[in-house]
Amino acid sequence: MDNGASYYRRWLDGDESAFAGIIEEYRDPVTFFIQRYVHDICAAEDIAADVFMYLVVHPRKYNFKDSFKTFLFVIARSRALDYLRKRKRAAQVPLDEAEPFLSDETNLEEQAIRSEEKRKVNEALRRLPEDQQLAVHLVYFEEYSYADAARIMKKTRKQVDNLLYRAKNTLRDLIGKDGELAV
Repeated sequence: MDNGASYYRRWLDGDESAFAGIIEEYRDPVTFFIQRYVHDICAAEDIAADVFMYLVVHPRKYNFKDSFKTFLFVIARSRALDYLRKRKRAAQVPLDEAEPFLSDETNLEEQAIRSEEKRKVNEALRRLPEDQQLAVHLVYFEEYSYADAARIMKKTRKQVDNLLYRAKNTLRDLIGKDGELAV
């Protein structure tokens, strides 16, 4: 049983402080996952709050068969897609993407180099088709297995494998050997 499932079980058994543990552990990963869909960090934070509220409103939905993190991400994906459908109907203009915050490092030169490398990787990732971006995010950033990523994306494991293969090849072409982003 993963850590989230143990928190959830404790919360179901009446330990109110366990829900704070769920939020503390999963708030950032869920928010950044949603942000990959909606491209608006403020909306992603609101949707993430809605995901956690879903747990409160529907306390017995989780069946403890799958990982708790997978359960949360399936809800998050569903909520993000609902948001996109509603936004499309309302024809709102999306806000610019929030720039990632720099970590507290003492060496400014190293910080600048890492920031530039991250920018290049993020720019190359943005050029990938959305399915490939999502597969890369789930497997390499969220460290999901191919099977769990497939379940979240509602694809087969082989389709996720193919998406990642194509994404790696495209990234290799985009970034190149010298680390320069191809135009």
